[in-house]
Amino acid sequence: MASDSIAYLDNAASTPLCVEAAEAMAPLHRELYANPTGAHRMARDTRRKIDDARDVMAEALGSEPGEIVFTGGGTEGDNMAVVGRHMQAGGVTVCSAIEHHAVLEPVEHLGGRVVAVDAAGVIDLEALAAALDDDVTVVSVMLANNETGMVQPLAQVAEAVRSAAPQAVLHTDAVQAFPWLDVASLAACADLISVSAHKFGGPKGVGALVVRDGVELSPLLLGGGQERGLRSGTHNAAGIAGMAAAAEVVLKSRAEQVERLARLRDRLADGILAAVPSTVETGQRSGKVAGSAHLCFEGIESEALLFLLEDAGVYASAASSCSSGAQDPSHVLAAMGYDRMLAGGSLRLSLGYETADADVDQALAVIPDAVARLRAYGTG
Repeated sequence: MASDSIAYLDNAASTPLCVEAAEAMAPLHRELYANPTGAHRMARDTRRKIDDARDVMAEALGSEPGEIVFTGGGTEGDNMAVVGRHMQAGGVTVCSAIEHHAVLEPVEHLGGRVVAVDAAGVIDLEALAAALDDDVTVVSVMLANNETGMVQPLAQVAEAVRSAAPQAVLHTDAVQAFPWLDVASLAACADLISVSAHKFGGPKGVGALVVRDGVELSPLLLGGGQERGLRSGTHNAAGIAGMAAAAEVVLKSRAEQVERLARLRDRLADGILAAVPSTVETGQRSGKVAGSAHLCFEGIESEALLFLLEDAGVYASAASSCSSGAQDPSHVLAAMGYDRMLAGGSLRLSLGYETADADVDQALAVIPDAVARLRAYGTG
């Protein structure tokens, strides 16, 4: 029987809109609805809201306001960084093997180089050095992985790039990092930084890309020349204001939330490991962002597990995708060396700012039984 209470543990996919973001967006839907490129007062007032948001995002990401380019989200920002740089400079693109598909697929499409990671899911710095030369024009290494939560050594990556590929710019996908890490500090070494609002309490369909002064990109969208000619199209003024409001909340509450949610994550992961035999926790917990618990269960399939969890009111995700009943292994887990069968039983439990003790209690009450049922019925 389906549960009436919901434990939402899929915050790495999307977070609920925070109250502050909703309040910031409301006037731009009904009162300041003018196109911000217009010349009249309402247009100017709308544009002022965008300028204010640009200041907030610059502070949040450690850039100058003029270096912020508003985008339609993380995928567009990642594509703009990799493809836009390649269109401008040519050369060779490089990324790690655990990048989000929004980076990995453009690099592969452009015939670029993909760098291995170690068993913990951290980029192999020696392999990176071997992939770098004077032909490389852009390197993309994410700050925190979207599946395992592992944080990457971006400063060391930057050092390697500056040394072996002096013509290259460094991009980091900080989409999963921003709720948990001081991106302004940790990504100070990056030339390009992409974030997405709906990962930290903002609305869907809006993001930002830091483009440092002097970094040249070709635009992916041509038209009215908005955003310094890098991102034509009428601004999503309400979304931009909502993103900035959510970012301000993160900046004020991040330290407290990280401490609180790390405790909840540890209780959740430790409880599952203690209750469910033949369970593997991927990566190293000490190297993960606070909200990430990622596990693999031997002898089951993620698709079946997620069905049972949803029925019991626990919303989560797997690190692998399913289509037509066939399960493809996660490229992240494959890069880390996990065999196909174990990777097929992965579970990503991601906590967020609304996660409470009751959510963890519900997950711990449901997950061990669900895994045991699947193993008993031989679904793996």
